[in-house]
Amino acid sequence: MAACKVCESPLVIELVPDDLELSCGCHFHWQCLLDQAAELGISLKCPSCDAGLAMNVAGPSVTNPFLQSAPGAAILTRYTNEGGVQDNYDILPAITEEAYLEANPEARPARAFHVMCSEGDVGGIVELLRDAEQAEGNEPMMDAARLVRYQDPLADSKSGLHLAVEKGQEEVVWLLLWIASTLGTEAFPGPAVQAAHSMGVQRPSTLASEDIRALTDNQGRTSETVAAQIAGFWTKILDSGALHPGS
Repeated sequence: MAACKVCESPLVIELVPDDLELSCGCHFHWQCLLDQAAELGISLKCPSCDAGLAMNVAGPSVTNPFLQSAPGAAILTRYTNEGGVQDNYDILPAITEEAYLEANPEARPARAFHVMCSEGDVGGIVELLRDAEQAEGNEPMMDAARLVRYQDPLADSKSGLHLAVEKGQEEVVWLLLWIASTLGTEAFPGPAVQAAHSMGVQRPSTLASEDIRALTDNQGRTSETVAAQIAGFWTKILDSGALHPGS
């Protein structure tokens, strides 16, 4: 029976299969391979046998702080776990993300913040921002202002507001405008104001240069542009000018 090339243990975790087979034939536990992300993301070679796993026509990504491989590059594997067998499973996105987070540990909560914005987890967002303001110790952590304005280099430099608009999360949109825009308080709908007050979220003073609505992704799009591309769902908010930078 094959064993993990890193820890040399059987490819099961508590009787559940955990077998990630690379194209070279080497086997790893998922976490064991993920622990090699920083090296693998740069070399695109098997950590055990040094076989090439993907084509990277742009050259070694060690010169790129975000480890962005050439368009279309992939590391295809065969992954067996409790859900069954997944053939041609591309692990390069996960490896790239983990390598980036290893190099930028303060981005972990920011990535969690973006997931919450996409999923509409208003309560989670408020709790995370409070934790950021009260953070102590040596663990790297962005402050709340940076978290709210974080733009993900692995996801087209989108902000949480971009993602909330894309996913139709209106409550999140109003919350982010409440805490990170210059939009007048009178422009907010009653339920949004009530929700902010019920959660104890105060409106900080925001400079025009810090307005989250002015952030653009790698395509030059503001959240207003994204909403206009979606149209329908956001028409009323667009018409009100709430997403327009500086309004």
